[in-house]
Amino acid sequence: MEGLNLIGTFAEFKELKNIDRTTMMSVLEDIFKNQLIKMYGSADNFDIIINIDKGDFEIWRNRIVVEEVEDPNTEISLEEVSKIDASYEVGEEFSEEVKLSSFGRRGILNLRQNLSGRIMDIEKANLYNKYKERVGEIIVGEVYQVWKKEILIMDEDGNELLLPKTEQIPSDFFRKGDTAKAVVSQVEMRNNNPVIILSRTSPVFLQRLFEQEVPEIFDGLITIKKIVRIPGERAKVAVESYDERIDPVGACVGVKGSRIHGIVRELRNENIDIINWTSNMQLLTQRALSPAKIVSIKVNEEEQKIGVYLKPSDVSLAIGKGGSNIKLAGQLIGMEIDVFRDIEDEEEDVLLSEFSDEIDEWIIEALRSIGCDTAKSVLALPVSEIVRRADLEEETVIEIQKILQEEFE
Repeated sequence: MEGLNLIGTFAEFKELKNIDRTTMMSVLEDIFKNQLIKMYGSADNFDIIINIDKGDFEIWRNRIVVEEVEDPNTEISLEEVSKIDASYEVGEEFSEEVKLSSFGRRGILNLRQNLSGRIMDIEKANLYNKYKERVGEIIVGEVYQVWKKEILIMDEDGNELLLPKTEQIPSDFFRKGDTAKAVVSQVEMRNNNPVIILSRTSPVFLQRLFEQEVPEIFDGLITIKKIVRIPGERAKVAVESYDERIDPVGACVGVKGSRIHGIVRELRNENIDIINWTSNMQLLTQRALSPAKIVSIKVNEEEQKIGVYLKPSDVSLAIGKGGSNIKLAGQLIGMEIDVFRDIEDEEEDVLLSEFSDEIDEWIIEALRSIGCDTAKSVLALPVSEIVRRADLEEETVIEIQKILQEEFE
């Protein structure tokens, strides 16, 4: 009965953990052999027969019949055999079944512990290998636990996955029981335990979302050349079509934005600019800084810099909120972008640096960060817009505009 219970436990474990039959047989045989070695010194003369499907096993000990025993493990005396079966003669092999009860309580306990440990190791290796092959794939799981620095997510097989705070979009908010979607970012072993790290901030996550929503990308008719992101804020995606009949930008957006809307919602309303890829650096720069219109471009390949000249009204568009647009555009083209104002009549405007005796330097820098480096560029924007984008007090902005306005009166 103990044997049946033992194998029954193994069989249940096998089904729960999805260990293949061959591996399970090998592990069981190895565990029993190790226990036999502890008991008899060697397991070479033992036959282990395991039937996982039926939930039973047999262990047979084979010994040679001799007149005088020198090795009790491999030999048995004729006198002793005759008590069991008188038909045996010297030189013949005598097989005797070893009952599980002969292992003793401690031996059976060791069997259980060793097998559990081995199976856990196999499960850890299987989980590691499974997810190592799935790096870059999107996983949908259920939020099981929410902590301050990370979220525990369970996949469909009950495996534990981690979504660190650093890999979450800033506006992400999850509760226990919610469904979460992320990409497998990293798989590693920590203290002999597999750790699967997910990410929602990785460019790969955005790429996989496009592959799910845009059939042309999944089929390879449209290729994503490069993705740059400020998670939850803005992203730029450069695409290229291998079929002249397909408009890559239009295909990614979909009819009335039907394809892009689902991606934007998943990314917590992240603004996504889709750009037609080109190897022409100047044209790519123009597209990357859209909707700002560039007057002229100067490329300095030695310093890996591009100088763009824009009309004063387009500077803030090119820079974007908090400098996000120009930052991502530079990452997309792989070069640093310097923005310059193209002023047709310089006498009509004055650089903010000329007001350093009346306006604090940190305020001037705050205004420059939003693309306002001249008096008229500051006066052209509403007070509320400057307050929001430059993070300045309303009274401060009103006072600044008053100082600047006096310059033209």
